[in-house]
Amino acid sequence: MEKQRDGSILLFDGVCNFCNGIVNFLIRQDKKGRISFGSLQSDAGQELLREFRLPQQDFESLVYIKDCRIYQKSTAALEIARDLGGLWIAAYILVVIPKPLRDGLYFWIAKNRYRWFGRKDHCMIPTPEIRERFID
Repeated sequence: MEKQRDGSILLFDGVCNFCNGIVNFLIRQDKKGRISFGSLQSDAGQELLREFRLPQQDFESLVYIKDCRIYQKSTAALEIARDLGGLWIAAYILVVIPKPLRDGLYFWIAKNRYRWFGRKDHCMIPTPEIRERFID
């Protein structure tokens, strides 16, 4: 991996329109730039998946890496909300919902995301303004 940033890293499905929309939303919300991004399909994403012994073909879950810990599925989404601060912290209350229920809803959305939102032929290419927020 060419560059490792301090802070957290969000690995996402780079060809998923829904996932790309979430990343663009997070870039706008994370004004302090604490979260870096990388696609699961990228060389850097694949290297991190190997490093944390995660499947390298499973793009049904976003992966959030914070303080050398891995968060996936609904727990990753809740950790991200908590890290955004402000009113987003309130979403973390959903952690009281049993994980199997939260992850069931997460999986249903993940399973249907291409049908509902479409997909790209290639991973997102960040603009020069936000390029520094992406791992290589």
